[in-house]
Amino acid sequence: MVSKLSLRLRIFLFFGLLAAGAAALAGGALYVGWSRAAGALSPSPFVTAFFLFAFLNTGLAVAVWFLFDENIAKPIEKLAADLRLCAHSGVDRPVDAEAARYLGDLAPAAGAVSATLNAGVIDTAQQVARETERLQAETAQLTALLSEIPVATILMNAADEIVLYDAQAAEILSKVGQPRLKASVTEYLEAGALAAAHGALTEAEPETAFEIADANRARTFSARLKRLDTDGYILTLDPGTSVQTKPAARPLVYDFDLLETTGATEDQMSATLSDLCFVVFDSETTGLSTTTDDVVQIGAVRILNGRIVPGETFDTYVDPGRPIPPASTRIHQISDADVAGAPDFLAAGRRFHAFCRDAVLVAHNAPFDLAFLHRREAEMGVAWNHPVLDTVLISAMTFGITEEHTLDALCERLDATIPPEVRHSALGDAIATAEVFVRLLPLLEAKDLTTLGDVVAESRKYGRLIKSMT
Repeated sequence: MVSKLSLRLRIFLFFGLLAAGAAALAGGALYVGWSRAAGALSPSPFVTAFFLFAFLNTGLAVAVWFLFDENIAKPIEKLAADLRLCAHSGVDRPVDAEAARYLGDLAPAAGAVSATLNAGVIDTAQQVARETERLQAETAQLTALLSEIPVATILMNAADEIVLYDAQAAEILSKVGQPRLKASVTEYLEAGALAAAHGALTEAEPETAFEIADANRARTFSARLKRLDTDGYILTLDPGTSVQTKPAARPLVYDFDLLETTGATEDQMSATLSDLCFVVFDSETTGLSTTTDDVVQIGAVRILNGRIVPGETFDTYVDPGRPIPPASTRIHQISDADVAGAPDFLAAGRRFHAFCRDAVLVAHNAPFDLAFLHRREAEMGVAWNHPVLDTVLISAMTFGITEEHTLDALCERLDATIPPEVRHSALGDAIATAEVFVRLLPLLEAKDLTTLGDVVAESRKYGRLIKSMT
């Protein structure tokens, strides 16, 4: 049990034990001295001496502990956080030698280790950058090629979860709901027809043609389903004239790691962090009251396999049904003209709820943003019962509660960039929070917090600590 306590708390308990032990010894010595005096003296001078000693001894212990905490314990925790950041998050940041100046040779030794790790990180980053550039060029060529083919293409895994979709497929799926990787194809297309097509596949005939309607049964498409050697399937849909032949430009959305997925995790709390889908979101409001103010913008991005999914974003203005105060507009630059004609909060909330299906919600100072959703969930007709993680608490768990945990501070600490032009927009802050979150994930795993349940339980501890300090 003691091994789970933080370093600083253990040191505090150590000094508290010293103070209590010294007081006990002094009390025992005074009692023996008084008893040997055989009643010649009244006990009151001994009692007074004991209390005076106990008070001065406790004050001395607290003073020494404070110096030790400031110059030894805090620097050790800071040094450990810097090394963990360098080792597990790929952030090229030198050890703060000034903060660890009283740790003797430990700071220079840690700095040497950090420099060696950083050199390896830089070399790896350069290799990754070159490979990423090559893959991006190939993806651009593939996107252009698929855009010229007049069929929609969807790659699915063995559980019928979406692994890849092109622009034509996105155009079709978006008529039912926002396209999402790892979502079941049956959220968008008729389940019975797809099941029948699966049943028609054989070793001799790994491909079949069939008709399939969308989930709303509003349109029917000519389709082909082909089994791949990778335990996946290619589904192509002929959009005919029901959708535009040249859809708006959007990236080819894919994650081939999802081919190995066998289905949704039944118990999210016991699932490892890398197996979960996260929706990182932010909202802009008419003010800072969660009971009297209203939302004017919602922005969100999705994270799968520890990576932000390009092309899968949620971004909408929200008509609050009231004028936006000028003071709020000066912060987020959203005016009454921007929200004119936008959906109201109930409609936007329902769309956002569909975007968050089967996901863990993540936000910076999550209670604020969630309060608006919970306040009107009955009117929306949905339940906001998703697991929630707060990057403020995760930062405290990772770097200690005495560090600064604002979004700007986290971005600077983790080398995440917030373009000034999108700062204080819902989508811009959501992207920044997502970039911070994916850098925090390996740091959590390095602290042996590998499942969602581990992180939620630890968050509650730090939530109580932070609340008691405010």
